[in-house]
Amino acid sequence: MNKQDVDTILKILSETYPEAKCALNFNSPYELLVSTMLSAQCTDVRVNKVTSELYKEFNTPEKMVSLTEEELGEKIKSCGFFRNKSKHILETSREIMENYQGHVPDNMKELIKLPGVGRKTADVVLSNAFGIPAIAVDTHVFRVSNRLGIARGSTPHKVEMELMKNIPRDMWSDSHHYLIWHGRRICKSRKPDCEHCPVAPYCEYFNHPEEQEKKAEIKDKKA
Repeated sequence: MNKQDVDTILKILSETYPEAKCALNFNSPYELLVSTMLSAQCTDVRVNKVTSELYKEFNTPEKMVSLTEEELGEKIKSCGFFRNKSKHILETSREIMENYQGHVPDNMKELIKLPGVGRKTADVVLSNAFGIPAIAVDTHVFRVSNRLGIARGSTPHKVEMELMKNIPRDMWSDSHHYLIWHGRRICKSRKPDCEHCPVAPYCEYFNHPEEQEKKAEIKDKKA
């Protein structure tokens, strides 16, 4: 996809989702880090419901490590995979206290050293807590980027690298949110709503030969 089409797609998405932002509720980098760890294989709505109670008392590394894995697990159980998440959250909290004076590190190199923290989680924290341009590639960003043709890749890391190359740095963070919202509202996994997609004319998935029949049906409906 050429640069002009990429710019056009991003402009349309920015106008379609002007309110796009991080859906996780947080008041500090630490809260966002924990919430993002909890969000793996879980909805942001569920995470926010759990953390609205959890952070009333356990919103710092120091307070969090006062819990045992079992105690934390009970509090986050509804987020799924609670045993692993509890283990990683507590291990990460201890490392933040021991190696970073209680503060969440503000760079990729140090963030991904923390237990249970991969590039996606690190990108979310860097972008939303520290205002550092980043593109976190979750399932929505991965799917939408490949479908549109903005970035082609077989892994989230490859897609991230392509997006960083094809999108201006000052638009990385906003574009991340546009792609997520588009994936949630229109470009869904099983049944993308191509009929109501504002960027369908530029979409490689929509314009692929195998999609021509679908495209024709949509035109008939609009006629």
